[in-house]
Amino acid sequence: MKQLGFGCMRLPLVAGTENTVDQAHFNRMIDRYMAAGFRYFDTAHVYLGGNSEIALREGLVRRYPRDAFLLTDKLSGSCFQTEQGIYDLFETQLSCCGVDYFDYYLMHAQTAEVYEKFLSCNAYKAVLELRDRGKIRHFGISFHDKPQVLERILTEQRSIEAVQIQLNYLDMDSPSIESRAVYEVCRRFHKPVFIMEPVKGGALSNLPKEAEAVFDALHGGSPASYAIRYAASFEGVEVVLSGMSTAEQMEDNLSYMTDFQPIRPEEQAAIDRVRDILKGENTVPCTGCRYCVAGCPRHILIPDLFACLNTKRRYHDWGSDFYYTVHTRDHGKASDCIRCRRCEGACPQHLEITALLKQVAEEFEE
Repeated sequence: MKQLGFGCMRLPLVAGTENTVDQAHFNRMIDRYMAAGFRYFDTAHVYLGGNSEIALREGLVRRYPRDAFLLTDKLSGSCFQTEQGIYDLFETQLSCCGVDYFDYYLMHAQTAEVYEKFLSCNAYKAVLELRDRGKIRHFGISFHDKPQVLERILTEQRSIEAVQIQLNYLDMDSPSIESRAVYEVCRRFHKPVFIMEPVKGGALSNLPKEAEAVFDALHGGSPASYAIRYAASFEGVEVVLSGMSTAEQMEDNLSYMTDFQPIRPEEQAAIDRVRDILKGENTVPCTGCRYCVAGCPRHILIPDLFACLNTKRRYHDWGSDFYYTVHTRDHGKASDCIRCRRCEGACPQHLEITALLKQVAEEFEE
């Protein structure tokens, strides 16, 4: 059984809020997921302003025996500045989640720059010490950089037990993501692979009509099913995370992951065709992770503005202009960008956000 991981960055929210989890809805999703035989949950202190951890405490930890599930949390670079800060954060995370230990603890969003900060704060040493004390069962990293950087980290940090990478059929040979080359580094170092963003923040489940028709012709599953099964079909992949935010998304995922079947040749041919269609579109490959939003001095809702631009380019509809005014009514406009590039340093997709915001402004403001 391939492990379908429950990614807890995108949870069901109370209507009209940005970070308030609909706990009753989430609890029902947890129950359905567990009943299907899955048990891997992934969170981080930065998800939903800390509410992801608390929602897991209320919906999972307080309602199920500790040995009934696997819980992964992460050490995020924005949450500490010193070695002591790492220990303080870790204790806060244990408290927020309501547990005595984490099954997996990942060094979050490792890039060349982030890795240097972790080294300067003795982060790897600190986390290994927590593992030796029994506070962590397994130690790994999540990764967002070039294959050469991953090779360096795995060479220098031999204690890493698993690597979480971004992999989906659109990013395999992308110059900015290089999923295939990063995956091959993991295999060369014999590391178990955990997959994030298999549906690219939902982009591969909401396809243009031409691409959707390719999958419809197979008379099989949903567009998301092909994306997740594609990622799960790679050798060495142990967990594929899905950020399920509705019961409908969960039921769809369970329908094909409970009795997982690898991608067949005719399905691979369809995926190749869909990839070509998507590459021909002039859209922004933003996954909506929102890491860029927190540090923006002009409070620009960057992913929402990119979504408006993508919708306008894909469907040429008037609604995009309306939603642009909605997203900028109480926040910054694209033209308010001061090009400090904090967003670009935080972006796991390595997007040239300041240049893209200029395109947004040209589309919606001029």
